[in-house]
Formats: sequence, C-alpha cells, structure tokens
Amino acid sequence: MEHTTAIARALTEVGPRLRRLRTQRGVTLAALSEATGISKSTLSRLESGQRRPSLELLLPIAQAHQVPLDELVGAPEVGDPRVRLTPRNVNGNTVLPLTRQPGPLQTFKMIIPPTRTNPDPCTHEGYEWLYVLSGRLRLLLADHDLVLGAGEAAEFDTRLPHWFGSTGEGPVELLSLFGRQGERMHVRARPRPRAKGDDD
Repeated sequence: MEHTTAIARALTEVGPRLRRLRTQRGVTLAALSEATGISKSTLSRLESGQRRPSLELLLPIAQAHQVPLDELVGAPEVGDPRVRLTPRNVNGNTVLPLTRQPGPLQTFKMIIPPTRTNPDPCTHEGYEWLYVLSGRLRLLLADHDLVLGAGEAAEFDTRLPHWFGSTGEGPVELLSLFGRQGERMHVRARPRPRAKGDDD
C-alpha cells in the first residue's frame, strides 16, 4: 500500500515539475511543442495534471530539455551508489564522461596512450582545465612546450593553438574540465604574503 501511495505521489508531482523546468528555462509551450512534436494542449494538460505522464510523452520532453528522465519523474535514489561509466574511444584516447547532464562545464577522465606523441594543434571556443593524475603529459600551448607530472595542473583559453599527449614514456591519466567561452574554473594560486626580511 505504501509503495502504491509513493508512486501515485510521484506521478502527481510530474506536472508541476515539468512546468517549473520549462519556465526556469524560458521555454514557451509553443516552442516545446515544436521541439517535441507534442501538441500544446497535451503539454498544457500534462503540466496541469489532467493528462497522465507516459514514456511516450516524457522521453521527447527530457530530450528537448537535455535532462535525464529521472529528473522529470523525481525518481528516488537507488540503493546502489556506484556510478557506471561508459568509456569512449576518442582519437585513440580512452575518455570517461564524469558529468551526467549538459551544463556550462563538462568533466572527463582521460587516459592517453604512450603512442599519442605527434602534435596536432587545434583551436576552438572554450576554456579548459587539466589535472594530471599519473604519467607525464606534454602540453603545447601557443609558443609554449610544457611537460606536466602527476599533481600538476594547467588552464588555458582553447582559442589558443593547443595540443596535449604523452611524452612517449608511458600512458597519461588526467582529469579535464571543459567550459564554454567565458566559463572559468576560478582556481587561482595566490601569491605568498611577503614576510619581513624577504629582501634582506
């Protein structure tokens, strides 16, 4: 009985959640209708609770808003806390996306093979922050040719010609945070206060 009540409560909360998500993003019913192929009247009835939510309706809406389906239905947390990552192969690198939904900043764990040593600089909009977990990373940035070891980080505007790979000594494991232009990590080293006698 308690389980049935929880499901019924979750279903009644879907409509207000859909309306809140749409209005927060400044999306009109007409625009959402065009993006999903669902009529304005159906969307309106769904948001007001007059239409029962179904996968056929929720999936296109989740896709249009670029949010996970469980965010629309308010799915409860499951008991298993493990995050199951799906690695991808991108230009010979193993890339594991750590960010679960779209946003201004995206986080990846990358493993660069020791064979990735031939520089191929590129430029694009954005800002990137790299943190080396293990191995030695070679970073070409404009006129700079740098080598970063474990525990070292770099941040740069990706409109500058850049490339990073292995030094050839072994694989490199690193974290990459990438943001669109104007988004920065706000990680800054502050100068050490000068003590009396530093110039003595």
